[in-house]
Amino acid sequence: MTDLRRVIGFAGGTALIVGITIGSGIFRTPPTIAGLVPNPLVIMGLWTAFGLISICGALAVAELSTLLPQAGGVYVFLREAYGDAAAFVFGWLYVLVTTPTAVASLATVFAEFLLNLLGAPAHAATVQSIAIAAIVTLTFANVLGAQVGAAVSGVTTLVKVTALVAIIFGAFLLGDGNLSYLTESGAVQGGGLARAVAAVIWSFDGWIAVSMIAGEVVAPERLMKRIIIVGMLVIVTLYIGANLAYLYMMPVGIMAQQKEAIARTVMTGIAGPAGGAVIMVAIMTSIFGALNGNLLAKPRVPYAMARDGLIFAFLGKTHPRWATPWAALVIQGAVAIIMVLVLRDYDTLITYFVVVEWAALVFAVGAVFVLRRKMAERPRPFRTPAYPWVPLCFVCGTVVGVSAIVWGQIQVGNVSPVYGLGIAAAGFPVHYLWKRLKRSA
Repeated sequence: MTDLRRVIGFAGGTALIVGITIGSGIFRTPPTIAGLVPNPLVIMGLWTAFGLISICGALAVAELSTLLPQAGGVYVFLREAYGDAAAFVFGWLYVLVTTPTAVASLATVFAEFLLNLLGAPAHAATVQSIAIAAIVTLTFANVLGAQVGAAVSGVTTLVKVTALVAIIFGAFLLGDGNLSYLTESGAVQGGGLARAVAAVIWSFDGWIAVSMIAGEVVAPERLMKRIIIVGMLVIVTLYIGANLAYLYMMPVGIMAQQKEAIARTVMTGIAGPAGGAVIMVAIMTSIFGALNGNLLAKPRVPYAMARDGLIFAFLGKTHPRWATPWAALVIQGAVAIIMVLVLRDYDTLITYFVVVEWAALVFAVGAVFVLRRKMAERPRPFRTPAYPWVPLCFVCGTVVGVSAIVWGQIQVGNVSPVYGLGIAAAGFPVHYLWKRLKRSA
C-alpha cells in the first residue's frame, strides 16, 4: 500500500497553518463582536487572551507533532494517550460534524462574497451552486497531490497576509481615524461577552489542522515546531493589528453596523471604491485559501483511522499515481456538499462546531501530560517551554471559554452546542458496536 509522500517544506507548512486559520473570521466577526461587547478595550482583551491561549496550545502540539510525526495529527495523539475509543470519537466528529461544517460554511461565505463583489443577488440556489463548485474544484486539486494543495495555500496565504498588512498600515498611515475611538467605554453584559467568545474562537480555529499533515512534512522532527510557532505568531499579530485598525478607523457603535463589509469600508475610506473592491477580492481569496487548507489537511484523519482499522478500509487508500488519500478526500468533499444543501443557520452551526472542536482540543493538548509519562524515554526534538504551565494555560482557558459559549447560547435559547456534545458522546457506543462487528466478521 502506497504511503503519503513527505513533500511539504517550511514555507508550505507555514502557509498552510496561516491559510487554514485566517479564513472568513477576521473579516466577518469583528462587527458581531462589537455589537455584543461595545467596549474596545474588552474587545482587544478577548483577541489577545485567546491569541495567547492558542499559542500555548500550539506549543504543546509542536511537542506532540515532533514526538509522533504521523498523518492524522490530533487523532494520533489521542490514540496514543487515551486509547482507540477516544481516537475513534475524535475521528467520528471530524467526519460527521466539524470538517463538513467548516468546509460548507467557508464555501457558502465565499459564494456570498463573490456575489456581493459582482453586485448580483444572493439567491440561495446561486450561492449553493458556487459553493459546490468551489468544493469540487479544490477537492480535485488536492487529489492531484499535497504539493498542489500546498501551492494553492501558498498563493492564497500571501494574498490574505498582504491584505491584512495593507489594512493595518493603511489605517494608521493614511486613514482618517482617531485614537480616542480605542478608549470609548460601553456597558458589557455577561451574556454578550460569552457569545462574543464563540466568534473570537471561531476566528482562531484551524491551527490544529497543520498537525494532521505531519506525515507529509519533510524532516518533521526539525520543521514542525518551526512551522507551528512561526505560523501562530503571524496569525496573532495580524489579528490584533487588524482589530486595532478597525477600531482606530471607526467608533465601536459604527463598527457593529458593518456586518460583512468592515474591511471593504475601511479600505474604501483609505483608497476609495477601487481599494474597497480590491480588498473584497483579497477576502474571497482568503476564504478560498482556508477552504483549500481544510480540504488538504483534515481528510488525513479518516485516512489514519482506516489505516488503524477503526473505520472502513477504503478510506485508507492512497492514489497509485499521486499518493494522496483520494478516497477520504472525495468522501469529505461529498459530505460537505450535502451540508451546503441542507445548511440553514450559519451562526448556529458554527457555534456547535466551535464547542465540539475546542472541547476535543482540551483532550488533545492534555495528551502532552499523559505522553510525558507513557513515552518518557522517547526522544523529543521539541519540548513545550515552561511545562506544565503552558499546556495548563490552554486547557484552563479553553474550558472557561467553551463553558462561557454554552452558557451564553443557552441564555438566548440556543441549545445546539449541547447537541454537538451529545453527538460526541454517541461516538463511544458506536465504537463499541464497530469493535463487535469487526470481531464477528
